[in-house]
Amino acid sequence: MLGNILIIDKNQEIINSFKEMLGKEGFATMVHNDGFVGIDHLKNKPNLLLIGVNSPNLNGFEICKKIKSNERTEHLAVILFTSDPTESDEVNAFEAGANDFVTIPISAKKLIARIKNTLRNSEKQLANAAKLEVIIKRGPLEINKRKFSVFIDSKEETFPKKEFELLAFLADKPGTVFSREAILKNVWGKGVYVVERTIDVHVRRIRRKLGEHHELIETIKGVGYRFKEIEE
Repeated sequence: MLGNILIIDKNQEIINSFKEMLGKEGFATMVHNDGFVGIDHLKNKPNLLLIGVNSPNLNGFEICKKIKSNERTEHLAVILFTSDPTESDEVNAFEAGANDFVTIPISAKKLIARIKNTLRNSEKQLANAAKLEVIIKRGPLEINKRKFSVFIDSKEETFPKKEFELLAFLADKPGTVFSREAILKNVWGKGVYVVERTIDVHVRRIRRKLGEHHELIETIKGVGYRFKEIEE
């Protein structure tokens, strides 16, 4: 088996379709129609979760936030999906910490490619995180990548997973200018289809939380962003 995938959605037809696609490719599957109960299946250690945005009792965004905010499950790869996307769904998905977001119907070939790509990127991010500096101290900021915590002027501030990863990525190399393309590749991973506007939205939210220190993330017009160099 290539891996174990947990599917959570209210639509049994969609679940059956996904099970068939994944089974033919060699993936094992677990399924559930209820968001609350589906979370209990995490004890079975799935490699990836396919979660419908409109899952009953606990929607896909809420499920994803719970998974990504728990130290024991934050490493799990999550793909959110919907058959009726709104303009804000993609932004909300990545804001919740999802690794990818897809719209259905989707061909088996594309779905399998997205799943395999998400699993590869997730494994690489875990490996890279182990190699990088665990605690980053930059002026008023202290970022602990192992605990996913951020302290601003010694006061802890909560950041959703993707905002945290973006802040840590920029702060890890102060003074280095990163294009939006480079940010997408390093923070969201290769093959994840994210519009550049998503990065700008995340940066705005990070700056808002940085408060008086918002200037630490600098916009390089026509290029991208960098973390300001600070004289310690």
